[in-house]
Amino acid sequence: MGNSYAGQLKTTRFEEVLHNSIEASLRSNNLVPRPIFSQLYLEAEQQLSSLEAGSRADNEEEEEEEEEEGSESSSPVSYQMKPPPEGCCTTDGFCQAGKDLRLVSISNEHIDVPSGFLLVGAKSPNLPDHLLVCAVDKRFLPDDNGRNALLGFSGNCVGCGKKGFCYFTEFSNHINLKLTTQPKKQKHLKYYLVRNAQGALTKGSVICWKGAELRGRQSSSSTCSGTVCQLPESAGLSGSTTSEPPPGTPQAATAIDHIPSTAAFGSAAYNGKESPKQQLVKNNLSALTRPSVLGTLTNSGPPKKRHKGWSPESPSSTETWNLPLNPQAPNRIKNDGGSLSSLPHSALVGPASSPMVGSGEPVSVPDNLLKICKAKPVIFKGHGNFPYLCGNINDVIVSPLLYTCYRNSQSLSRAYEQYGAPTIQPISEEMQLLLTVYYLVQLASDQVPLIEDLEQIFMRSWRESHLSEIRQYQQMIPQTFPQVPSQIAPVTSAQLPWLAGLAASSCNDSVHIIECSYSLAEGLSEMFKLLIEGKLIKTNYVVIICASRNRAIDSCIVITGKYQARVLSEGMLTPSDYQKEVNYQLVTGKVESLGSFFSTLCPEGDIDLLLEKFYQENQGHISSSLSASANKSTALNGTGAAVCTSYEIERHQIRPFQLAVAQKLLSHICSIADSSTQNLDLGSFEKIDFLICVPPSEVTYQQTLFHLWHSGILLELGLEKQHLTKQKVEQYVLKLDAEAQIKFKVFLQNSMQNPHTLFVLIHDHAHWDLMSAMHSLYPQTELPTGLVDRLLNCREVKEAPNIVTLHVTSFPYALQTQHTHISPYNEIHWPSSYSNGVDLYHENKKYFGLSEFIESTLSGHSIPLLRYDSSFEAMVMALGKRFPRLHSAVIRTFVLIQHYSAAMMAVCGLSQMKNYTSVETLEITQNLINSSRQCPSGHGLMVVLRIPCTPLAAVAYERLYNVRERLALEDNFEIILGNPNSGITIGKHFVEQLKVWQKIEDVDWRPQTYLELEGLPCILIFSGMDPQGESLPRSLRYCDLRLINSSSLVRTTLEQELGLAAYFVSSEIHTEKAVVNDVIESDPEKLSSTDNEDEEIATEGSTSEKRSPMKRERSHSHDSASSSLSSKASITAFCSEPSPPLVTAGDRAKSPHQVLSNSTEETTNNHERQKQKVDKGAQTTISKHLPPGNEQLDTKQNIKSAQISITSSSSSPFSSSSSSSAPTHNSFILQTSQCSMTKSSKQPPIVFLPKLVYDIITSTDSSGLPKSSSLLPYHSVMWASSFRPLMSKMMTCTEQSLYYRQWTVPKPIHMDYNNRNEGRMDTFHPRRLLLSGPPQIGKTGAYLQFLSILSRMLIRLTEVDVYDEEEININIKEESDQCYHQPGDTWPDLETFKKIPFDYTIHDPKYEDASLICSKLQTVNSEDRPISRRQEDMYTHRQTTRMRLSKYAAYNTYHHCEQCHQYMGFNPRYQLYESTLHAFAFSYSMLGEEIQLHFIIPKSKEHHFVFSQPGRQLESMRLPLVTDKSEDFIKSPTFTPTTGRHEHGLFNLYHAMDGASHLHVLVVKEYEMAIYKKYWPNHIMLVLPSIFNSAGVGAAHFLIKELSYHNLELERNRQEELGIKPQDIWPFIVISDDSCVMWNAVEVDCSGDRKSDYTWTERNVSLKHILQRIEATPNVTHYALIGMRKWSSKTNTAEIKEPFSCCHVHDFIMLNVDLTQNVQYNQNRFTCDDVDFNLRVHSAGLLICRFNHFSVMKKQIAVGGQRSFHIKSKVSDIPVSISPAQYICAPDSKHTFLAAPAQLLLEKYLQYHSHRFFPLSLKNYRHPVLSVDCYLNLGPQIAVCYVSSRPHSLNISSSGLTFSGLLLYLCDSFVVASFLKKFHFLKGATLCVICQDRNSLRQTVVRLELEDEWQFRLRDEFQTANAKEDRPLFFLTGRHI
Repeated sequence: MGNSYAGQLKTTRFEEVLHNSIEASLRSNNLVPRPIFSQLYLEAEQQLSSLEAGSRADNEEEEEEEEEEGSESSSPVSYQMKPPPEGCCTTDGFCQAGKDLRLVSISNEHIDVPSGFLLVGAKSPNLPDHLLVCAVDKRFLPDDNGRNALLGFSGNCVGCGKKGFCYFTEFSNHINLKLTTQPKKQKHLKYYLVRNAQGALTKGSVICWKGAELRGRQSSSSTCSGTVCQLPESAGLSGSTTSEPPPGTPQAATAIDHIPSTAAFGSAAYNGKESPKQQLVKNNLSALTRPSVLGTLTNSGPPKKRHKGWSPESPSSTETWNLPLNPQAPNRIKNDGGSLSSLPHSALVGPASSPMVGSGEPVSVPDNLLKICKAKPVIFKGHGNFPYLCGNINDVIVSPLLYTCYRNSQSLSRAYEQYGAPTIQPISEEMQLLLTVYYLVQLASDQVPLIEDLEQIFMRSWRESHLSEIRQYQQMIPQTFPQVPSQIAPVTSAQLPWLAGLAASSCNDSVHIIECSYSLAEGLSEMFKLLIEGKLIKTNYVVIICASRNRAIDSCIVITGKYQARVLSEGMLTPSDYQKEVNYQLVTGKVESLGSFFSTLCPEGDIDLLLEKFYQENQGHISSSLSASANKSTALNGTGAAVCTSYEIERHQIRPFQLAVAQKLLSHICSIADSSTQNLDLGSFEKIDFLICVPPSEVTYQQTLFHLWHSGILLELGLEKQHLTKQKVEQYVLKLDAEAQIKFKVFLQNSMQNPHTLFVLIHDHAHWDLMSAMHSLYPQTELPTGLVDRLLNCREVKEAPNIVTLHVTSFPYALQTQHTHISPYNEIHWPSSYSNGVDLYHENKKYFGLSEFIESTLSGHSIPLLRYDSSFEAMVMALGKRFPRLHSAVIRTFVLIQHYSAAMMAVCGLSQMKNYTSVETLEITQNLINSSRQCPSGHGLMVVLRIPCTPLAAVAYERLYNVRERLALEDNFEIILGNPNSGITIGKHFVEQLKVWQKIEDVDWRPQTYLELEGLPCILIFSGMDPQGESLPRSLRYCDLRLINSSSLVRTTLEQELGLAAYFVSSEIHTEKAVVNDVIESDPEKLSSTDNEDEEIATEGSTSEKRSPMKRERSHSHDSASSSLSSKASITAFCSEPSPPLVTAGDRAKSPHQVLSNSTEETTNNHERQKQKVDKGAQTTISKHLPPGNEQLDTKQNIKSAQISITSSSSSPFSSSSSSSAPTHNSFILQTSQCSMTKSSKQPPIVFLPKLVYDIITSTDSSGLPKSSSLLPYHSVMWASSFRPLMSKMMTCTEQSLYYRQWTVPKPIHMDYNNRNEGRMDTFHPRRLLLSGPPQIGKTGAYLQFLSILSRMLIRLTEVDVYDEEEININIKEESDQCYHQPGDTWPDLETFKKIPFDYTIHDPKYEDASLICSKLQTVNSEDRPISRRQEDMYTHRQTTRMRLSKYAAYNTYHHCEQCHQYMGFNPRYQLYESTLHAFAFSYSMLGEEIQLHFIIPKSKEHHFVFSQPGRQLESMRLPLVTDKSEDFIKSPTFTPTTGRHEHGLFNLYHAMDGASHLHVLVVKEYEMAIYKKYWPNHIMLVLPSIFNSAGVGAAHFLIKELSYHNLELERNRQEELGIKPQDIWPFIVISDDSCVMWNAVEVDCSGDRKSDYTWTERNVSLKHILQRIEATPNVTHYALIGMRKWSSKTNTAEIKEPFSCCHVHDFIMLNVDLTQNVQYNQNRFTCDDVDFNLRVHSAGLLICRFNHFSVMKKQIAVGGQRSFHIKSKVSDIPVSISPAQYICAPDSKHTFLAAPAQLLLEKYLQYHSHRFFPLSLKNYRHPVLSVDCYLNLGPQIAVCYVSSRPHSLNISSSGLTFSGLLLYLCDSFVVASFLKKFHFLKGATLCVICQDRNSLRQTVVRLELEDEWQFRLRDEFQTANAKEDRPLFFLTGRHI
């Protein structure tokens, strides 16, 4: 569609939209009428004769439609169509004969039209987006005045050819209009159809259905007055490409497809009011605002049927509405409120051929107006009525933009009423007009009015006059406009002309006031008369005022200034119309007059003749000398002479900024995943995949492939294997062109097929093509638009839970509207480098972007990087006046080509040509041509010449190419035509050069990105309406933007053009900034921007420098060298690169003319001359010819390398006395430093802008905000209200985003237009992010790095750290050659197993710090024991390895997947699973009381339990039988004791059990019950009694075992009644740690030849597999304890050679509660309780079996478990570190009591300080400590020997052992004196007795007769450091006598 800014050409008329909109309004059931209908198109009816008739804003035809449809909607009887004949076609868009009538289908077909007939377009209500083609007798159509149409109808069907339809009703039936109202030709025949230049049938002008015969009342308005629509002679503004109208077509029907497609008002002038389209924006200050911004008023507008008296002038008509605009409207305003200069297409009437028409007496536009005035005046309709225009109306343009602005500012106060402010009078019309005059008066002659300025002036004036009322509602807006008196007395209409005249009197007649007494018509007539008479030559603006006392004022403003009128009129064109217009002028040869004019300028004749002559004269000799430098690289390489070493293309490296941004992106992704909305489940993804969407620019596409290839991301993500090919990389980058949909479909299919892959859809350059897909359904002549909407916003992408969309752009404004899809919380902005003066990210490069470029133009800085070319602008302006019919883009391009051509000729020796170029162009050309000569390898500069219009770019390329050939410069520099749709083409010679520089050996290599042109001297002609993300190399030196379209002023457009020059500069430059401070005060007139740019660097000057701003001027001399300052005064003070040696006095004396016309040989042999002169020690000549006073000193090189001294006393800093010569040894340094590319890569490029753009970019408001920032942000959005606060320079990116989100709304052509829900949050897409950052700053690298760290994080989420430690004490293990089982045995043989001796030694690496358990068989050397670790190292320094979770892993609460949702019982849509609490009590004699436990049982798990029938009391937990066998059933109930790990404990066994049915019970402490229940609602909980809240794991184990035995008894009793033997009930339970994550099994292959040969592999298996295998063990009930190995990657063959061991088991055990009935866990223990229990079980004669072929992996969990016990002081709340030595104290001491269980203090004390009790035992492993009935950890340096006092227990033989100590811990009655007397102790051995209280301590000493052999002292009594109420433990120590 024509309104796209992506370059399509087709135009669509507004009336089509209007019809749909009205119809939708009428059919709506809403109580509140659609505002589009009620506010915009209903006007009071007035008589035609009335002077007020001109105030009607609607089209009469539309009124009639509304009336009819309104009556139809209210009428009970609707129109019934005659049923169609049977069998005929009834498809919409086809006739009854089945032939297609749609314009889009038959536009290119030949259609026979009988004489006297015209082709017209009919609208069908069912096909709002299509026109149906009909042939109608023109007698029944209206004439140009909208009258004289014969009543009735005569038409033919163009589809089937049927003729002679005499009734429109009959005809409408035939073409299937399917009407529900009485068919009327006026209503459905809408447009004339015309052929365009390509011969295609297109929609033309609206048929002007007017006249008294149409209705019984007089009509008061006309869409097209008699002469309104004519084919413009030159189609100057309209972009016409049509030929003359075909014969028989009335003039009114022609040329309408020239209308700018977004000029939504079509060709109709709408009676001098704004067109309906524009009223949308105008009528309320907040058209389309959300209620949240300005609220919605109650409706007081008209009902659906028009009330005759209702007028839009009534108060309700201007109230704020939340307009539900018709989504079908294709022709939304492109650029509302942008500027008068850009004439926002929103606001402008169509082409020149279609001015607004009005009422009253007509005004005749004089003939030859354009010829006489050299410009088309632009008339801005102001207040009141506007007269008809007739006559030569092609030569004027009428716009309603100003009217809109006035209307908007009239409704300013409404915005405050939303907030409840008292009614405030809006600014009066008289005041508006007076302020407008004030504004125009202060505009300079080269300035163009901006609508934003005017809006702000109105608002400020209104604010100041009502300050007291509004102060409380909004902050004061800073003053940015000419001062207006703060309290202004009301201006009356009588005073207005006088005051306006007074204001205009001071402006030298640039504003002329015409006062008229009767109507505007007389003022307009007088204005035309003055124009023709040449009396307005100095006048830029004519203000016409018609003020009388009895009615409101009428006014209009005519822009008569040639420059202003041209800019404003060209600003009406959309980009596509602009291209059309230029193309038309090129194709039709209208530019030939320009060419012939140029040839007359040159006194020596045509430039081409000069070139030819030059070519003939110099052929042969010049080419060899000029190409010498170009070919130098190979020659120099060959001879081994100097080669430039500065060349390097930057490879992919991540900068700190990019890493920071990538991490910000990752944290946003994590926050989406962490939110409760469940929009992103990161835990369910195993890997990353991605697709990068880029605009359809071949260079951008290749550039992205290049970045992707070099980033290595595909290999890192595992998406591709080692050998990457280009085809593979291309799969991941999508060019948004015609073939994009196929590739995108593959991407969508992949995302659906791989639900466990997270797909990241990256939309790079995301501001490109934001067209709604609905508006791109029309046939296109160029690239398809709306693709982004169609692909990225499709339902599949929005709904896919595994697709995250990331929009990446430098200009995010169009994605930050009221209807955006992106949450403000999902925006990531590039961070700023500095915060409060601190460098946040240390980078070795400084970024130069827009703000730095603007900064360089301010006073106090070195050379300005932004410049304009005044001589070029002057020439363009002069030619614009001479050729008013040519578009200024054509003129500017031709002038610039001429300048470049002349500059090339001047540099090549045709010195006379320098008069025909500008200083700037000569500078660019000179540096370009000389650059490759200054480098031994031929490196040069890049010059970017930006020509948006592709046809003009082609012309420029052709012309410059020819000039270069003629001048024999084809080997000196390349000219490249950069077209977005094609790749790069460069000459073979330059390809070879690039290959040498880049060390490329591939024969077929060609550069595919601009980055690969690094160092190539070239002019890149960069075409295309918008840059599409192409990056430029570091050798870019000049960015010539003089040809950008300066009339279309939109923030995005301007910033992206300037973004081309964005650049990274090495930041080392800044260190020497202020060194040459004394050379600054040179005479500004002596400095020039010519020639010396390569030695300059624009960085911020030191703060100490004081520089005054200078007016930037150019002298009018054509002598480039003597031109006045084009930069700032002190530009030369700072140079980072070595400057050429200084100019000799003799050279300085030469005139610039002489210097320029030096011989070619002199020019080309710079290096040789310089080298010789430096060697001689003389002053040398600058390589490029410097005008006097232009020499530069280079700070860094001259001070550091060349030691050139600078004397501050010298009067002239550059005089010969102050510049000593460089020493000889530096000659080579100076020579190689001439490489221009090196210099350019260390300083930002210089940017040349059009003057208009320069002024906008460099002018700032009072806060310092550039004016460009306050422009409309984007073409397809509009301001929600002209009443909006100013932006501020202090706004952060986030605040700017919020500003745009509040104050901009998308137009219907924008893809976000329909994204509106009442619930505000619903409109944001949860998985959509926006990354914005300045252009060229490295966003691509950042998002590729983001993919990398996201992938690593996902892998990290699917990985766990598991303990990976070798078994300890392997060398102490008994080495026996006896093999009890074969390596491949599946189960142990019971009898064989009984023979295996028990291995007392602990091998579990977690007990590395534990005491060794000795048996007689072991001999331990002291060096065998490892050195003890520190306490804090216990957890942090244990060795772990990272393992990928298998499908059989146990998970914590963070795991979510579809399969285990039900298992977890956690689904946000449902209530938490219902659970019931059951008490369960049993008595236990040892505790001496009944134990009360509680079960929490979810409903879903109740089948595992038995309940009593009447009371539902819990009776028992069901147990299976030993004989039960089932594949899907685990017999053993699993108990997992846990504390502090409600989130991190691995309790989700669904996958580990492979879905098998199992009973799993979490054993939790009472105070943690609620939190565990919250996280694990579907798990059974066993809640320990509150007395165990501070107990350790021993208590849990103790209660699990006792409960299980009690339950076994209950089940035996219950099932015995069912006839089942007690021994058949399954006696095993599983006790598992809460950190067991995966299980492995070793598979042994014994297929070797010998029995002893076997191989083994270890694989991950399910817990179900392991448990079922163990449960199937023969005679399994004979084993008391069964366990498995702890997994280690270092497991060796010896460890699994014996498949079963009789040894300690830990972590995951199967416990036979029947056999172990009499062996208890110690409920007091905190550590080593499993070792203690293993020893008890073994001493009881029971079997402990470890399956060595099974292993368990334990995850490292940093929280909970043992770490949840903190020992702190009971007295102080302040956390104080307490060492274990303080855990015991003397009884009754005043020691600080500790808040910790006594048992924990004891265990910890003994672990670290037992050597105080057992000094003889330290490292004395041959004489262990005898520990009776318990195992306590005495630390790794003391060995213990465990014995049981129970009768018949198995103990080691102690006959040969003497012990170094005795430990008696809470000994019971089995320990007797006689038992202890069996053991022998060393002399001096120590005893430690531990009891519950001091009394039992004494009793124990007496009972065991300890005083016989042990000596006690009073001071040897201790206690744990508890308070009495915490029941401390007491110790007594003694020595063996």
